[in-house]
Amino acid sequence: MDLHPTTTTELERFPALRAVVRRVVWLALVIACVAVRLPGQGVAHAQIAGMPPEMARAGVTEHLDGPLPLDTMFRDHAGRPVKLRDLFDGKRPVVLTFAYHSCPVVCSMILNQEAQGLRGVDWTLGKDYRAITISIDPNESLEKTAAKRTAILHEYARAGVGEEAGWSFLVGDQQAIDAVTQAAGFESQYDPDQKQWAHPSLVMVVKPDGRMARYLYGLEFPANDLRLGLLEAAEYRTISTVEQLILYCYHYDPKGGKYVLVARRVMQVGGGLVALVVLGFLGVFWAAELRKARQAKADASKTDLVDSLA
Repeated sequence: MDLHPTTTTELERFPALRAVVRRVVWLALVIACVAVRLPGQGVAHAQIAGMPPEMARAGVTEHLDGPLPLDTMFRDHAGRPVKLRDLFDGKRPVVLTFAYHSCPVVCSMILNQEAQGLRGVDWTLGKDYRAITISIDPNESLEKTAAKRTAILHEYARAGVGEEAGWSFLVGDQQAIDAVTQAAGFESQYDPDQKQWAHPSLVMVVKPDGRMARYLYGLEFPANDLRLGLLEAAEYRTISTVEQLILYCYHYDPKGGKYVLVARRVMQVGGGLVALVVLGFLGVFWAAELRKARQAKADASKTDLVDSLA
């Protein structure tokens, strides 16, 4: 596409401006190409692992926007009574997991991966959001619960986050467990032969008022997915313009249980940013040219005045 002759001449007089505009356009093209390639590469769209036979009696029925029974009573890792409502303040979203602490492999893997993912989120646990882990075993001991909490907080290992990190590990009787798991759509099954609980592998994000916001599946929980889930859930919180753009460029894929980039939206944002930058530089350039023209006119008037007096 040819530029207007006058514009071309002006850009040639300002090589620095021309170089900046070229870099901005090049960057926008790179962003667009990457966005188009990402979904096909499987980087942003991970697939859920196959479900083993023993998991056939366990699963998830998503109850999006469904409320949790916040008046349900539990005990924390120290044995103190806790009402679920006490952990929802109406301002901060909550990351919710169900597990049991004698689980030989999967539960520890889920919680460790959750802690690692949350460590990569720029929000701070306990300040910007909370986390709750509820044991699905009504016979869970406080000793195992406290030990697991200590281990997971050590895995999270963020500076300035101590024992009161905002990650609650709760135990309760069967009635309390059933009330919350059924509201969340989480189904587990005890296998008396294996003496283990069959349960799905996922992390849930809950809105500040206790309504279900998002279900993230898998054995790994990338920081980006957790961050986007928290951003979506924090509907009562004022988020920055950059965070709003991030939400606009990502879409939750219910089949994969992950967030994926939307190429069209990324290109729209990239094109808008390019236009703003170019217009900004051209505005500065035209303002400078206008000042020069006014100064030249003023100088010419002074010369004419001097000549007339002479």
